[in-house]
Amino acid sequence: MLILKIRSTNKFYIENILTVKVKIIRNIDKLPVFVNPVVTIGSFDGVHCGHKAIIERIITIAKKINGNSVAITFSPHPQAVLCNHKKKLYIINTTEEKIKLFEPLGIDYLIIIPFTKEFSKIPYDKFIKDYLVDKIKVATLVIGYDHHFGNNREGSISHLKYLSEKYSFNIEEVSAQYINEEAVSSTKIRNALLAGEIAKANKYLGYFYSITGKVVKGNGLGRTLNFPTANIEVNETDKLIPADGVYAVKVIVDNTVYNGMLNTGIRPTIGGTKRVNEVNIFNFSGEIYNSNITILFMERLRNEIYFPDINKLKEQLILDKEAALKILL
Repeated sequence: MLILKIRSTNKFYIENILTVKVKIIRNIDKLPVFVNPVVTIGSFDGVHCGHKAIIERIITIAKKINGNSVAITFSPHPQAVLCNHKKKLYIINTTEEKIKLFEPLGIDYLIIIPFTKEFSKIPYDKFIKDYLVDKIKVATLVIGYDHHFGNNREGSISHLKYLSEKYSFNIEEVSAQYINEEAVSSTKIRNALLAGEIAKANKYLGYFYSITGKVVKGNGLGRTLNFPTANIEVNETDKLIPADGVYAVKVIVDNTVYNGMLNTGIRPTIGGTKRVNEVNIFNFSGEIYNSNITILFMERLRNEIYFPDINKLKEQLILDKEAALKILL
């Protein structure tokens, strides 16, 4: 498994690591017998620095009591189900991406509960009793500092403390994780991505934001400019695409990492109206139509710009590549 990590200098290194595969459970009614389970619950969208602090804590406690570390998450994201025609929620991670991010953390079990409107109506105290106490037999519950749960998010830390005494399990709250004196959250990461603030989002995540999709046919303009591009059709329609613009990226093709630059936007120079994602992969000439590739966003180079003619666009692409290589090499 390829892991791209951020150094303190905001550069990165690539590490090919062996992971202990987390056991995935998708049916809450068919659980193994857990040993002293130390549990946490959340959407974990982004599996960011704050989430990792919680995961590290449940692993530490589980080791001390010879127990199992267990994370419970939901699919799809609860807000996506409960948006009630409000502004659409775009997710940081698909479920499969989330699983891959959990794998190197060393957790024993990841329970994925299908989230529906019917499920959302379960009162918080019934959820604790029926799921955590009766089904999982929780020994310790670890939650984040702002955690709410149950119907209408009525359950809070004070409710949990009462229920922990009632049902004889321990509870621990993990404080907020701060970067540049700002508490990390999935909402802040989404906002940073939507604003094109890739460096900020990556710092909060602790890894490089990525999209995965199938390479589809484009209009072939890039090839005529000597900048051939692969058009990426993102697999998950709810996956968040960063703000329009040009980015220095890493491209993973068949487990090999290449440098590149990506434009996401409507391509105003050619009168485009539909948003597309086009990546120019440096020093690559393979045939990858209908293949899935992964794009990792390193830094944003510029806004998407209208050029009066194609030659001006080509001149800018040359400058973009030079700027991208200074970041990527």
